[in-house]
Amino acid sequence: MTVLEARMIGIAVDCPMEEAYAFASRPENFPKWAAGMSTALHRDGGEWRAETPLGEATVRFSPANGFGVLDHWVMLPGKPVIHIPLRMVENGTGTQVVFTLFRQPGMSDGDFDQDAAMVEKDLATLRQLLESREPAGSDQP
Repeated sequence: MTVLEARMIGIAVDCPMEEAYAFASRPENFPKWAAGMSTALHRDGGEWRAETPLGEATVRFSPANGFGVLDHWVMLPGKPVIHIPLRMVENGTGTQVVFTLFRQPGMSDGDFDQDAAMVEKDLATLRQLLESREPAGSDQP
């Protein structure tokens, strides 16, 4: 059994949990904030596919749920499946978003640090998107 090194990367968002989850749980919204998911995420039959620097990936998302679970799995040809745990939890009137980054086998310290920096940037983009959205039920267009 192998236990991977992990970093928990979190960010507080001034947006109600239900609204944050409703936006972030939709796979078609991932490219708006998750640069690592690429801008070419698209549905292909019953699967999601993404163009990545390492080739085309198949991406599986956790089903919609009431627990704030946004896990996804990235599958690249000839590579082990990468599980990406992502959670949203209520934080007062807002939301705490927590991403667990696993260090992949053979990954250098520099690459792990670079991945962590990319996740931090993605979460900051998600926060900006969520905090700039009109509240649900607003009369604004």
